[in-house]
Amino acid sequence: MHHGKVSTQIARGLLALRKRIAAAEIPPSALDETINVAVWNIREFGKVRRTQAAIHYLAEILGQFDLVALVELRHDLTDLGRVLPILGPSWDVVYSDWLDDPGGNRERVAFLFDRRSVVFNGLAAEVDAPRTKDGLEYLATQSFWRAPYMCSFRAGNFDFVAIATHARWGDSIKGRQAELQLLADWIDTRFQDRFVEDHDLIVMGDFNTPAIGDQLFKALTSHGLQVPEALQTLTAGSQHLGGTNLAKDARYDQILHLPTLAKRFSNRGGTVDFFGSDARIRELFPDKRYNRAEFSYQLSDHFPLWVQVKTDIDGERLSQIVQNNKAGSR
Repeated sequence: MHHGKVSTQIARGLLALRKRIAAAEIPPSALDETINVAVWNIREFGKVRRTQAAIHYLAEILGQFDLVALVELRHDLTDLGRVLPILGPSWDVVYSDWLDDPGGNRERVAFLFDRRSVVFNGLAAEVDAPRTKDGLEYLATQSFWRAPYMCSFRAGNFDFVAIATHARWGDSIKGRQAELQLLADWIDTRFQDRFVEDHDLIVMGDFNTPAIGDQLFKALTSHGLQVPEALQTLTAGSQHLGGTNLAKDARYDQILHLPTLAKRFSNRGGTVDFFGSDARIRELFPDKRYNRAEFSYQLSDHFPLWVQVKTDIDGERLSQIVQNNKAGSR
């Protein structure tokens, strides 16, 4: 981390924030063995300019991970550009374009990653809804309000594809459910194709699913996507939470995987409660009188969700070679 010369006030705030991060008990990643993967909806990131203190706090939280999917990143990347130098020269980012209409909300999706641990493999694409021919045109009958974004990465000797998205909220549960079903159907079709970039898939985002097991979550997981075991119960260290929102009562944010990837996840995962309570806001912003909503536009109204992924698969590959040889010699 490269916070550089900061004011005494920001230094005090960073020390207070580090205590909150330490309470989350995020394990260090091990080069070529594990990475810490996270998803974070940073509220309207790029629409509301952050204070200098908030920029340092955002960088401090992001720097706990190796690969972070950012959702609700806006068209203006100025504040992201202020965060990157604090993270340091090994950090990089790849991001999608935005849509101007109200559904798109001028939002992007980005993958922020530390090149010491994670390498971008080259695939970067928005997920398009399936089209059918209508006269001379090929048109989708249903759309994503904000297109999911898909990128390929390598960590250690483990190659994988990551998809991140910010699903619609809208004024209709039915519409939200249909969009989540559309994503589930698309993944099921695409990742059975032999030409897909890689069959190891991690799906992350703010899916606006209030609870694991509700009708929205069931649509998203209708073709087998699973929550890693470490995230079945949500914790921030020893603290048990009901959700990743500041009220800690809604599981809007999820990290999911296909069943074949279950063994890649360690038993470590959770969230980071950087908020604590309304009474503790002034520990980070002593010169402000932020209420909860104002605080959320400096940091966020969502906590980051993270899980540790095991990336050393050499042993499994060697075992498979031996098993294949035994099968062939029968």
